Amino acid sequence: MKSTRTVLFFLLLVTASLPFVANAQEGTQIEKVYLEKAVVLGVASSTTTVEPWSGITSPTQMLTIEILEGVEKGVTTTFQNDFTQLKKGDVFYVRHSVGGFDPEMWSVSDAYRLDVLIGLAIVFVILLFMFGGIQGIRGLASLIGSLFLIFYLLIPNIYAGHSPIWISLGVASLIIIVGSYITHGFNRTTTLAMLGMVLTVVITGIATYFVIDMAQLSGFTSEENVYLNFGTSGRIDMIGLLFGGIMIGLLGVLYDIAIGQAITVEELVVAGTHYTRKQVLTRALRIGREHIGALVNTLAIAYVGASLPILLLFQQADTSIAYLLNSELFATEIIRILMGSIGLVLAVPITTFLATYILYGKKIEKSTGHEGHSH
Repeated sequence: MKSTRTVLFFLLLVTASLPFVANAQEGTQIEKVYLEKAVVLGVASSTTTVEPWSGITSPTQMLTIEILEGVEKGVTTTFQNDFTQLKKGDVFYVRHSVGGFDPEMWSVSDAYRLDVLIGLAIVFVILLFMFGGIQGIRGLASLIGSLFLIFYLLIPNIYAGHSPIWISLGVASLIIIVGSYITHGFNRTTTLAMLGMVLTVVITGIATYFVIDMAQLSGFTSEENVYLNFGTSGRIDMIGLLFGGIMIGLLGVLYDIAIGQAITVEELVVAGTHYTRKQVLTRALRIGREHIGALVNTLAIAYVGASLPILLLFQQADTSIAYLLNSELFATEIIRILMGSIGLVLAVPITTFLATYILYGKKIEKSTGHEGHSH
């Protein structure tokens, strides 16, 4: 009898808890998010509110929209928008979330900018063709090849969990090889510049690896890194990803200085037949020093320009300069600048020595493959 009572009590308890279990499952169902292009059909009202906790003015509006593409094409809805303020006729991307804690939520995700980007790209290609000629088009082909290697080889392999260090070194070398020959043709000078760049990347890569370790960098310098780490269950090596970013970032200016030095040596050998090997080397290094000064300054200023919001954020904080520079956020950027600059400096003597040693004394036919390059 006692056991029967126990069983009945247990069944009653389970029955009573079923609504709570059902509600919990409903509240924790998987959220589906749709990002779709939409157009504003009308703006019902616009108001301005002041956030009590910050004092910041926040404009809000009621939007009526229509979905233009995707599985919900043709759907119209109205919702409150306190993000980017829009007007009737504006095209944008809407975020529609279904499930999760809220049964349904609509919000403005981002303005539509692809038409501006496409137009700007067309203007760039036209100007490149007009003033760069065939050399400019070859440079564009090299850029497309580099982006192909980055998006279809570098990123998928890193995302799959492979070592970002080895992948970035391998892809950087491929970018150098493919880009050099596409832009400047198959010739001895291009090969020397390519070898100089690969050697520079390897040497700078080894130095960067040890510097990152000595500085005890973790690779978590932004919220994107944190989201990526959670989204991939930690399979991506964030330190290796930082290393890869430094290596790929180095390539942009490394091309210019290595190709420039190789062509400088070629021109000196062709025009200055009376020069000794030492004189060719000395003159080429002098030109390289001028190039270094301009590029290092350009590289540093470019990084500072990209970091202006962070600099302003720390400006309002009551911290010392020493603490500011020691923080991982700034230390990472400083190391990025310095390792990139070290790579540029090394590229000059490495490429110049290689080109002078191999080209001097050789019969060189005047090549037209480099006419588009300027020093």
